[in-house]
Amino acid sequence: MDTALRKQLGVLDVYAICSGAMISSGLFVLPGIAASKAGPSVIFAYLLSGLFLIPSMLSMAEMSTGLPKAGGSYFFVSRSLGGLFGTIDGVGVWLALILKTAIALLGLGAYLAAYIQLPITLIAVLSGLIFMGFNVVGAKETTRLQVLMVLGLLAILVFLVIQGAPAIRVEFYTPMAPDGWEKLLPTAALVFISYIGVTKVASMAEEVKNPNRNLPLGMFLSLISILLLYGAVVTVVVGIVPAELLHNSLTPLSDAADIAVGSFGKTLVSIAAVLAFATTANAGIMSASRYLLAMSRDRVIPECMSGFSRFKTPINAILLTSAVILAVVAVTGLERIAKLASTFQLLVFAFVNIAVIVMRESGIKSYDPGFRSPLYPWVQVTGILISVVLIPEMGLLASIFALGLMAIGVVWHNFYVKPRVEPRVGAVAKMAERLGERLLERDADAMGLRTELRQIMKERGLRNDDPYLELVQQAGFMDLTEPIDSEAILRRGAAMLSDRSGISRDLIFGAMLERNRLGETPADAGVALPHLLLNDVDSFHMVAVRSFQGLEFPGASQPIHAVFMLLGSRKDPTQHLRFLAEIARRAESPEFIPRWLAAADVSALTGLLLSDES
Repeated sequence: MDTALRKQLGVLDVYAICSGAMISSGLFVLPGIAASKAGPSVIFAYLLSGLFLIPSMLSMAEMSTGLPKAGGSYFFVSRSLGGLFGTIDGVGVWLALILKTAIALLGLGAYLAAYIQLPITLIAVLSGLIFMGFNVVGAKETTRLQVLMVLGLLAILVFLVIQGAPAIRVEFYTPMAPDGWEKLLPTAALVFISYIGVTKVASMAEEVKNPNRNLPLGMFLSLISILLLYGAVVTVVVGIVPAELLHNSLTPLSDAADIAVGSFGKTLVSIAAVLAFATTANAGIMSASRYLLAMSRDRVIPECMSGFSRFKTPINAILLTSAVILAVVAVTGLERIAKLASTFQLLVFAFVNIAVIVMRESGIKSYDPGFRSPLYPWVQVTGILISVVLIPEMGLLASIFALGLMAIGVVWHNFYVKPRVEPRVGAVAKMAERLGERLLERDADAMGLRTELRQIMKERGLRNDDPYLELVQQAGFMDLTEPIDSEAILRRGAAMLSDRSGISRDLIFGAMLERNRLGETPADAGVALPHLLLNDVDSFHMVAVRSFQGLEFPGASQPIHAVFMLLGSRKDPTQHLRFLAEIARRAESPEFIPRWLAAADVSALTGLLLSDES
């Protein structure tokens, strides 16, 4: 069965998922509670909280483009810090997403209950079933709904800001911090949950088209626009609603709309609240199910969770996630649990920032993110420190909750995962090797991480600025009809590469021959890829060989009919690997070798390496 998710989400879809996941209880419920703690300075608390997220968002964007697989931070952490940390991350984030989604459904029920005569819990359960159905049908279909809901939501909130601005009373802003500015940081920690949805799309990275561009761009646009919107909306609410009403209100936006616009405005904002909770619930089911999918693929949880529907969606993961959410909804009273869930999210952000440092320092060349976080490693260190500072601000109970989740992850990993799965030490082993600390006997090769990264490269394809077209068009070609051994092929190819690069033929031949004898030449499915990186090479050069009788290469299980000798520059080893991955991707097709042997001339061979049908 094909277990690959369809790449179908564009930048607007990414933006909609991020924005829809952010605009929820953090805006429609928390401003009144937060204002009761910080006064009008709650405006700065919202802005500060959004700024606190930036380092972790940059790290999340890098890891998402370097490892664009379903599972988000679970996949990143397990591949960098190892299986134990991955298990803790996956279990905790899944539970945190479930709790936040349950609260969104209950918020949806609370707003709708004022207009339809049904119990809040019943409305929440029915809404959850509807969103479960949308997710089963498919991510693209789901995000079409998400885009519409987010656009409608943003329009209503902008309407509230425009209509409310003339009604602002400046005296409501003084004193700005009635209980002192020391309340600012705890309040920023309280409303931090308002922004964490921006990273939810990382769990769907495998389904994003051109993730190198669309993931970071969608995340950045979402955070910037929502940060500005939060600041504007909270400024209007604080400037319109009297403090004695605001501090005791769970519907501060509706109250502001009622004052500024009247009953029509109040109804309109209620519609916006319904859209907000709906988008959060929809995105929550979507994201949480991808965490189960990723853990199931790694056999961290039962493999049945990686089953797919005819719509190419992880149906079992969606059904289980939805069932747990609906069970939690029936319990109600989850407002404090949302704060606990955001505490663990902060811990996860610390893991992700550490993961970027580990992947960068591991020296694994096939780690090739399309977006690299600026100001490395200071951005990551800042992100870690922000988590360390904010978690205690959540309260003792929240810290205990995070430790409890870590304990559950450790127990599950030791009693369920270890007996079933080969240990995964991830990139941290390679980093330790680089530093000379041989405390870990098996490095990333033994754990399969390097192979997995190269497979990701094949799936992701070339970058727009990769000169693959020029490489193929300028390649040398050899046709062989007589029997010949691999050493003779390497000698002839080295001579042609020497003519093109100006590098010594003997140097190229000797290095490639040594790699070949050590079995380091990829050779499978009738194709061999001898390759070499040198310091003095300024560009990339290739020689392609066609053998009608077939050649023998070390490690090959069948005769080799196509040989692609690639000489690259050490200045850009990841581009070298992308070229190899692109050739390997095309050669994986069962029709490649028959078409390669049947090609009439060099032009046809070149076309085969460039055609999208290969």
